[in-house]
Amino acid sequence: MKIFKEIPIEKPITPMLDSIDSPSDIRSFSIVELENLANEIREFLLYSVGQSGGHLGGGLGVIELTIILHYIFNTPFDNLVWDVGHQAYPHKILTGRKNQMHSIRKKGGLAPFPSRNESEFDVFGVGHSSTSISAMLGMAIASKESNPEKKHIAVIGDGAMTAGMAFEALSHTGHLKPNVLIILNDNDMSISENVGGLSNYFSRIWASKTYKGIKKSGASFLKPLPQAYHLARKVETQMKAMVAPGTIFEELGLNYIGPIDGHNLKELKDVISNLKEFEGPQFLHVITKKGAGLDPAEADRIGFHAIGKIQSIKNKKSKQKKYQDIFGDWILDMANKDEKLIAITPAMREGSGLVRFSEKFPDRYYDVAIAEQHAVTFAAGIATENKKPVVAIYSTFLQRAYDQLIHDVAVQNLDVTFALDRSGLVGEDGPTHSGNYDIAYLRCIPNMVICTPSDENETRKLLTTAYLHNGPASVRYPRGTGPDSNIDKDLKPLKIGKAKVINQESSEIIILNFGVLLNEANEISKELKATLVDMRFVKPLDEKLLRKLLKKAKIFISIEDGSIMGGAGSAVQEFASKENLNIRSILFGIPDKFIEHASREEMLVEAGLDVENIKSKLSKLL
Repeated sequence: MKIFKEIPIEKPITPMLDSIDSPSDIRSFSIVELENLANEIREFLLYSVGQSGGHLGGGLGVIELTIILHYIFNTPFDNLVWDVGHQAYPHKILTGRKNQMHSIRKKGGLAPFPSRNESEFDVFGVGHSSTSISAMLGMAIASKESNPEKKHIAVIGDGAMTAGMAFEALSHTGHLKPNVLIILNDNDMSISENVGGLSNYFSRIWASKTYKGIKKSGASFLKPLPQAYHLARKVETQMKAMVAPGTIFEELGLNYIGPIDGHNLKELKDVISNLKEFEGPQFLHVITKKGAGLDPAEADRIGFHAIGKIQSIKNKKSKQKKYQDIFGDWILDMANKDEKLIAITPAMREGSGLVRFSEKFPDRYYDVAIAEQHAVTFAAGIATENKKPVVAIYSTFLQRAYDQLIHDVAVQNLDVTFALDRSGLVGEDGPTHSGNYDIAYLRCIPNMVICTPSDENETRKLLTTAYLHNGPASVRYPRGTGPDSNIDKDLKPLKIGKAKVINQESSEIIILNFGVLLNEANEISKELKATLVDMRFVKPLDEKLLRKLLKKAKIFISIEDGSIMGGAGSAVQEFASKENLNIRSILFGIPDKFIEHASREEMLVEAGLDVENIKSKLSKLL
């Protein structure tokens, strides 16, 4: 493997890679040629991500694995399913999209994750973790009769394996026993010592056709002798357990192989070629290095998980705090004041702004890994013991714990605060990561308080308000920076359900703002000479103020960066109906469609939430 000290800024010369249009082009290559190809892909990946920004570390770690999978299997006829998709850039490069990599995550360009709309090689669209085994199993069962020769492979990371869904799928796979291959891409350095001579030796034995034949014939011979068969199976399992952590997978009905070196092309080729011919579900444990081949990325796996454009990084001088930093400051301050506070996150310490909290309060910090359902019920259990849990989670990922949110928190009216980062349109990660639906899916839940701050200072105030409220409450805020408002350092709560009048103008037109589009709403209100209200809360609404304003008004306009359907504007419509207020309404929010990846500003334009689009629509309707 060629090692790079830094990300190249000039386009590399890649003659071998340039000659490849499809994975079929590499299937006659020798091992030496495959190694040269891996070096070229690694250099090109570094360059292209440096130019475009995007996910880097995971892709660097699976270059060799990606090459071998496309080398051995007849993709796209054979189904290769990636989990999450952070690691899928080499897959995109090898499958005819090399010359489009500069457009990844940009409007109209390549998707940030595998997408069925983009390529026949992307057999399943992903974005959230822990789905690959379930999807692959479904494909295997569905094609069993029509295409029995079709192969099915799922690649899943060690982080994604922590989710319950992955183990549900493993259990079902072991029960159905289809001819499938599950590859665990383990890039956790803590177990790298398992990649050694003895371990590799046994892995090669277990993956050999000779061993498989002996095992099969031996089982046939011993089955009429139950005691002998049981003893032999027990000895085999115990022997494997001595040198590899595969016992749990064997007990689930999978043939565990590994761990093997995920950067050794020959070893990968030999083992996977044999496993391709085996019957039943195979489980291959592969050890890789996240960021492999780039020294700084290997040293800082978290920092190089995803990067911005190299030039943008060099030129970036802004010290303005992101919303996640506002949350990070707030939770430190509140924890200093209240020893009952406990922070919980499902594998989002850095992204949610909890690094400093975890360092200062290690006994009050819990990262539960990629296990959103557990995170919410875990918080519910903590709340029953008179503690104050705060769950820091991205809006899009709280969707995965919806049952727990209702059943375990809301039904019992437990005191859990949800800090919903990445609410609204998130930009380049696209629709799988956008937090468009939290208002709609939270609004229908009894006992839930929903706060929609308009800037950084309001975010801090409403976090305090939600935290001090005795019951479930959520505060939604977007990715990135806000208008750079001055921050009040006090920890005084606002009155639950109390809105704030920004401009008191015409009584005929009322503009209701929910969330971070207040500046846009303010500009519109000045042009229309309308009254502008920053609602702050979706639930409960400030009914007293609404009743007063809507009785005199001819129309209200709501603006929110969440789904129109079931959103905050809909809540006001329901209130007007309940009060028998005959008033016209115009709702601005995210329409009933998925907004594809682009910058956040471009996504807002597509959703019709920029000032010009709002003005244009209003000019036609007013």
